[in-house]
Amino acid sequence: MTNETLQLQWLSQAAVLPWIALLLGICVGSFLNVVIYRLPKMLEHQWQAHLATSDETSMISHPPFNLVHPRSTCPGCGHLIRAHENIPIISWLVLRARCSACGMAISARYPLVELATGLCTAYAAWHFGFSLAALGAAVFCWLSIALALIDYDTQLLPDDLTLTLMWCGLLINLGAGLVPLHAAVIGAAAGYLSLWSIFWVFKWMTGKEGMGYGDFKLLAAIGAWLGWQALPMVLLLASAAGSIIGGVLILFKGHRREQPIAFGPFLAVAGVIALFWGDAIQRLFIFGVLV
Repeated sequence: MTNETLQLQWLSQAAVLPWIALLLGICVGSFLNVVIYRLPKMLEHQWQAHLATSDETSMISHPPFNLVHPRSTCPGCGHLIRAHENIPIISWLVLRARCSACGMAISARYPLVELATGLCTAYAAWHFGFSLAALGAAVFCWLSIALALIDYDTQLLPDDLTLTLMWCGLLINLGAGLVPLHAAVIGAAAGYLSLWSIFWVFKWMTGKEGMGYGDFKLLAAIGAWLGWQALPMVLLLASAAGSIIGGVLILFKGHRREQPIAFGPFLAVAGVIALFWGDAIQRLFIFGVLV
């Protein structure tokens, strides 16, 4: 037996794999924090450049801004974040949630995103074992977390992520993925067309737009991963959660009824729930109906 085979067997052990996945997920979560903050700003810069005339574009000189440059700094004092201050979760705890230079508070969302990403990745490894499905489930969770928080912050679901998520779902189901390929293709089409239809019926009845096209693409992506059979559950869970949270915001937070609430986070969370526990929820529902 070769050393490579022994290493793979060790990695695939049920007691080892989730812990490795947890560490990997926490590191990915640190990168997701960068994506969540920078991608909307990158798109804004692109839109501004597109809208500007050629003369205006030549007069404007912007420093490089992408997922790599410039390096992360404190928004309060501009302190350059050093490597030892950028260790996921640990640095936030050691620094006591404050900038080492000016003492400005560092949001708890950063370590929470890292921890949530790590836990989702570990659960995917435990749930599916050492398999392509586990890797796919982890990628689905990573992109869902990024999309949920970007939509929460900006009410924007970037095509860079929604379309990537959709195509990844179709590709992974081309092999030994989560659902048969035909169910994934129908799921992508049905996911998009279902919300597209609701959008136009609502607009025809009220003259208002109830959601954005990014929601159509996100549900299409979920359908590409989980198949068309999961879409009713995802829509039901997302709609129920949205109605409950929207009602709470209106009653207790002074949220105006006409003020929009991002639907993407509810779709993303519902998709992750359906990914891991969809079959169990469906069995429970069928059992409840029969009883």
